[in-house]
Amino acid sequence: MSGGDASRVAPARRRSSRGTDLLILITNWFVHNVGGVAVAQFSYLVGFIGSGIGRSLGLELHEREAQRHGGLRYLCRRVNADAPAFRGRSTGELLRTCRNFGFSGLDIAHPFRTRVVPFVNELSETAARVGSVDFIVFTPDGRAIGHNTDVAGCVASFVRGLPEVPLDRVVQIGAGAAGIAAAHALRERGVRHISVTDPTPSRAEALAERLNQGTGPDWAEAFPVDALASRLKQADGLVHTLTPGSRGFRDTALCESLHPGLWIFDAHQHHAISTPLLRAGSELGCRVLHGGGVLVHETAAAFRLVTGLAPHTSRMFGDFADLTAGPLAHT
Repeated sequence: MSGGDASRVAPARRRSSRGTDLLILITNWFVHNVGGVAVAQFSYLVGFIGSGIGRSLGLELHEREAQRHGGLRYLCRRVNADAPAFRGRSTGELLRTCRNFGFSGLDIAHPFRTRVVPFVNELSETAARVGSVDFIVFTPDGRAIGHNTDVAGCVASFVRGLPEVPLDRVVQIGAGAAGIAAAHALRERGVRHISVTDPTPSRAEALAERLNQGTGPDWAEAFPVDALASRLKQADGLVHTLTPGSRGFRDTALCESLHPGLWIFDAHQHHAISTPLLRAGSELGCRVLHGGGVLVHETAAAFRLVTGLAPHTSRMFGDFADLTAGPLAHT
């Protein structure tokens, strides 16, 4: 399994004081440890943990879905690893702190999706295969179970938003945690060949090697970023998984390399339903898909993992449309 994501993250702007962070944790402990069996049975505390995190549409989707299930006490909180209360703590210490203060589950964001792998007690089958965790469930006896909802979320979103597209040759940009999940999803979807590039070449090479271990030596290949234009000429589809402004990659050059025969999946853009890449593709007549559907399906899966209840996924798509205030969110 991968030991960690070595990418560097710029420090986030300070969003809360040490006192506020500790107050939230104390409040969470109180919610989960006071009030008897009824509170313990029907209260859920879900966190969104990452570095430099801002608004989380996922947590808002969690809370809206919880409102549709009467009797649930469902509280969501961000856990910014850059906040003074957490700064300098190791990944293992962060997880222990969250567990000890009564979190039911944690939505894992950058840069922790591969870093948390050694610190969970158990991995789901998909998380073990992919080597990346995006959601952790804490069991009543204190065990941490690592899950990967990214892969299934990508597959479900792809089937819903890009049905019946050609799958012979796909180019993928990005080989981080999101790219790893997307590549495994493409394999499950039936893509016949994938070419992967990343501003850090070693990441693309490692991903291609791992993918080929399960499919044969020729299913995946890594290629340098400067060969992107030539690869796209031969491709049926493009999957983009880098965060905006990633070092060593220019979105403008990518947009100039598109052609009308491509389909485009901007898989990592969960919050932005209209990106420069998608707009450029639409202008050329390409079939395009934003990453909002991935977020909805991931959140629905996480809600089920935490509560054991069946989510109203179709209604969650409506919630996403409301939260992003854009009609394209319904695709």
